Amino acid sequence: MQIFRGTLFDLVAKDLINEPSSVGFNVDLTEILGSFVIVGYSRECSWTIMKEVKNNMTNKNIMRSIMAVLMAVVVSISATAQVTTSEIVGRVSDGKGQSVAGASVEATHVPSGTVYTATTNDAGRYALPGMRVGGPYTVKVVQAGFKDQVRENLQLSLGTAATVNFNLSMAIDEVVTVTNDAIFSEVRTGASTSVSNVSIEKLPTISRQISDFTRLTPQAGGNSTFAGQDNRLNNITVDGSYFNNSFGLAGQPGERTNVSPISLDAIEELQVNVAPYDVRQGNFVGAGVNTVTRSGTNTYNGSICYLFRKPSMVGKEAGANAFNPGDFDYKNYGFRVGGPLPFFNFGENNGPLFTSGKNKLFFFLSYESEELTEPGTTFVARTSTAQTPAGNTTRVLASDLDNLSNYLRTNFGYETGPY
Repeated sequence: MQIFRGTLFDLVAKDLINEPSSVGFNVDLTEILGSFVIVGYSRECSWTIMKEVKNNMTNKNIMRSIMAVLMAVVVSISATAQVTTSEIVGRVSDGKGQSVAGASVEATHVPSGTVYTATTNDAGRYALPGMRVGGPYTVKVVQAGFKDQVRENLQLSLGTAATVNFNLSMAIDEVVTVTNDAIFSEVRTGASTSVSNVSIEKLPTISRQISDFTRLTPQAGGNSTFAGQDNRLNNITVDGSYFNNSFGLAGQPGERTNVSPISLDAIEELQVNVAPYDVRQGNFVGAGVNTVTRSGTNTYNGSICYLFRKPSMVGKEAGANAFNPGDFDYKNYGFRVGGPLPFFNFGENNGPLFTSGKNKLFFFLSYESEELTEPGTTFVARTSTAQTPAGNTTRVLASDLDNLSNYLRTNFGYETGPY
């Protein structure tokens, strides 16, 4: 930062101002401004430099410099975003292995009817970025002179690219059904573990928190740690937005109160990245826990859940020691629902008042509530020195607590309450 502001920038700017006819003026200044903004934007510095050189720059030069600054700002902002989508890449070739250019590739998300299209380049390669996580997908390739080819039942994982290659034939009409292997792929960007909503629905969980599923990562340790790093160094995102504990008191939001920050029923897929070399992933030293939420599809679906726990469901003994769990009441209930959202037809063509939102408009609603009533502590004081501390019985004497309570009440008017 100091190099640009105090040394290199001033030196180049002054030399170019003294020689306004220099051929390298536009290129040098554009490169310096662009690099300067990427490293760190300074209003004072940029204003000073622009004020010094504005009299020696034409309108065209000013516009080129402004565009360089804007592009640098956009690059610096987008570099911090987290991945919330998937991608399909691949190559289309003929029966002899030659590249097929100009082929139309169409991928359809079957549950919602969303269509993604691309065209192969001269090398026969194509890319479909920004795709919805999950599936199944149906991918179709069409090219004049070749038979159409279709691949079905493709599932896409969060933040990864699935490689789907096609070998077109001119002799027969071919329909191929495959399942892509996302583990052995040349487009992977480091160690990562993806957990789909199918796994979330089938695997057992007690706390109903994402930590019950992030432990499926081979690098996971206890208490949501990854690769030996403190859990406060993780970066948790939901749909690309940061969801971290701002105070640094725990590894994830809600952990101090044992409450999940987001309902598991609202999660489409989660991904744990450990040391990725993808420029879109960042802002963490431990691991990046990337989560995306569900969305509606062409079919109405939902679920209802209710969990409860009472003292009668808890053990009262730990070996030879008695244990008093206290009188508590725990309830956890919620629901989710999603599907196509009907919208007004406004009486067009004498049609119905509402039109189905299939393949057009969807909704998803999730609600979850957790209620817990329990005593502040289940420990009890000893009634005499002859009583041995064990289980819920502490070494503190009841007579000592009574004396302390009386002292505070008599001298300060403070009522401690029962214990």
